[in-house]
Amino acid sequence: MLPDIENLLKLQDADKEIRRLQEEIAELPKRVAAIEQKLAGTKAQLERAQASVKADEAARRKQETFIQDFRGKISKYRDQSLEVKTNDQYKALLHEIQFAEKEIAAAEDKILELMLNTDAREKEVKLAQAELKAETAEIEKEKADAHQRTGEDQTQLTEWRAQREQLRGGIDADLLRHYERVAKFRGTGISEAFDHKCTTCQVMLRPQTYNEVRTGQHAVLCDSCQRILYFNPAHELAANKPVAARPRRHHPKMDAKQAWYYRGEYGEAGETYLCFIKNQGQSTRRVYDVHNGRQVGDILIREGEYHAAFPEDLADAIRLNGSWDEADLEAWGALSKPQAKVLLTTCSITFVLEGHSLSWGTRFPSFPGVAV
Repeated sequence: MLPDIENLLKLQDADKEIRRLQEEIAELPKRVAAIEQKLAGTKAQLERAQASVKADEAARRKQETFIQDFRGKISKYRDQSLEVKTNDQYKALLHEIQFAEKEIAAAEDKILELMLNTDAREKEVKLAQAELKAETAEIEKEKADAHQRTGEDQTQLTEWRAQREQLRGGIDADLLRHYERVAKFRGTGISEAFDHKCTTCQVMLRPQTYNEVRTGQHAVLCDSCQRILYFNPAHELAANKPVAARPRRHHPKMDAKQAWYYRGEYGEAGETYLCFIKNQGQSTRRVYDVHNGRQVGDILIREGEYHAAFPEDLADAIRLNGSWDEADLEAWGALSKPQAKVLLTTCSITFVLEGHSLSWGTRFPSFPGVAV
C-alpha cells in the first residue's frame, strides 16, 4: 500500500473523530436545556401548590370579613329592637338577626373547610420543595458532568486537529486536494475496493481498475463516486478462507416403524404432535397437545400403513425424527405436567423439524431445558 494511501486512511479516521467531537460539542446547549427541562414539572407542581395555599388564605380572609359585617349588623339590630313600638317591627328585626346568625355559621363552616384544605396544601408545598431541592442537586451534577465532558472533547479536538495537520504534511498535494474536495461533498474521500466493488458506493469496478488498485503502484479513483480506492489483502484472505461443511442431519425413514408429525392446527386441540406406530399390518395413532404434553382423545387403530390408514391426519403435517417405546408413550400421555417432565428427562428422543432441532424448552414453556 502506498504511503500516501496509508496517511489518507489515518487522515480520514482523524476527520471522522473531529466531526464526531464537533457534533458532540455543538449538542451541549441542547443537553443542558433538556436537563433543565426536567425541573419544569416539579417547579410547576410547587407553583400550583403555593397558588392554592394563597387562594385558600384569601378566601378565608373574605369569610372572616363577612362574619365581622354580619356581627355588626346583629349588634345594630339588637339595639334597634329596644326602641321599636310594635310587635311587627320587633319580629322583623328578630328575623334579620336570625338570618345574620345563619350566614355567620355558614361562613365559619367554610373557614373550617378552608383551614383543612390549607393544611393539605402546605404539605404538598413542603413535599414539592423537597423534590425540587433533590432534583436540583441531581440536575446540577448532570450539568457539571456535561460541561466536564465538553471540556474533555475540546481537548481531544485540539489534539486531533494537530494530528490532522501533521498527516496532511505527509500526503501528495494533488492527492490531498482531491481527497478534501470529495470528502467535503460525500463525507469520506477514500474507500476500500473489495470483491470488484467500491465498498462505499457499491458500484462494480472495471477489471482493469480493480487490478490497478490491487497492485497498489499508484492512486486509483472510483469512476462512480470519485473516492480514492485502496486494497486490503487481509480482507480478501479472510473472505476466501474455506468454511467447514456442516454435517447433514439424518432425515426420517419413510418406512420406519414409528413416525412423528407436527400439526399447527388440529381441530379444537390446536397445535399437536401425532405419533403413528406400525405393527403387524395395522397402524395406531396417538395425538399429544404441544403445550402440556397430555394425550388428546383415544388411541385409534386402523388396518394398513399409516399413510393410507390416516391420510386426513397427514394433511399440512410436518415430519419429525423421533422414537419412544410404546409403554413410555402411554405412560407419558396420561401423566400430569410435573410427572411428564420427570419422564421426559429420563427418556432419550430427538425431534428434527425441517432440519433443525425442536426442544421441549421451545415448544413447552413449562418444561425448560428438557430436550426431546
